Amino acid sequence: VKMCVEIHLTDTEPPPSLQTMSNETLVTEFILQGFSEHPEYRVLLFSCFLSLYTVALTGNVLIILAITFNPGLHTPMYFFLFNLATMDMICTSSIMPKAMADLLSERSSISYGGCMAQLYFLTWSASSELLLLTVMAYDRYAAICHPLHYNTMMSKTCCGVLATGVWVLCAFNTAIHTGLMLRLSFCGPNVITHFFCEVPPLLRLSCSSTYVNSVMIVLADAFYGMLNFLMTVMSYGSIIASILKMRTSEGKKKAFSTCSSHLTVVCMYYTAVFYAYISPVSSYSAEKSKVAGVLYTMLSPTLNPLIYSLRNNEVKTALRKLFPFFRN
Repeated sequence: VKMCVEIHLTDTEPPPSLQTMSNETLVTEFILQGFSEHPEYRVLLFSCFLSLYTVALTGNVLIILAITFNPGLHTPMYFFLFNLATMDMICTSSIMPKAMADLLSERSSISYGGCMAQLYFLTWSASSELLLLTVMAYDRYAAICHPLHYNTMMSKTCCGVLATGVWVLCAFNTAIHTGLMLRLSFCGPNVITHFFCEVPPLLRLSCSSTYVNSVMIVLADAFYGMLNFLMTVMSYGSIIASILKMRTSEGKKKAFSTCSSHLTVVCMYYTAVFYAYISPVSSYSAEKSKVAGVLYTMLSPTLNPLIYSLRNNEVKTALRKLFPFFRN
């Protein structure tokens, strides 16, 4: 799809990121502002990003391997954790390599096609993680509130349908957002006030109507943010009520331990999402969005495997069996 707009012909040559074709200007690339306003921190930021990316990839790969090769972890809870680890890797890999390369470059640019591809994979993985966290909360609700019916409620067929539904629904939703972005016209200002391509700063660069895009953002916020958050809160409300009714302290402790890791991840992820994105596009803040972007594209994928492994004896046991060096 060509992003073009009529301009007045002058003797001035168009900038490298614009291509003139018979009274039309095509935006061929965007400039990622990133952290260029703080050049003195480039080395420090690169070191931090590299460390986070390495830990995120290593941790999530270990989680996937532990679940794959240990039959004892072939349960609904770990099946969804497997999906979450996969999405974490997609999310961080769509951002981190480019962000690190830009920190080493004087001019941080990204092609138009590359920007749209990054937007698609980031939005797909981020929205999928929100839905997966809701599904995982439902799994814990079924396990604690309906233990006798758990195997029926969370059968292999049901888990497969839920996981497939998450991937397909989010891919379809992301295709709509990306398609709506492709139809917009850009008049020339092509500096994205972020270190990756995302919807709000791109909409601010468009010179055509973004009304439909804004409506879709509100609907997506309502579904992925508010509705999923309420469903998670309802699940944990029922879980807490069931735990309080348990007679033994040992039973309460065991029930809580199965939920604590997931609850920690949920609180961390929703804090970042609400902080940056549950707000109108007109109130978008570049600095606030950068902080939230670091939280959910870098810090969250890094901490998720650590939280689930360090607080979960079953995962630690599986890792020790798979990798002898974990035994020490």
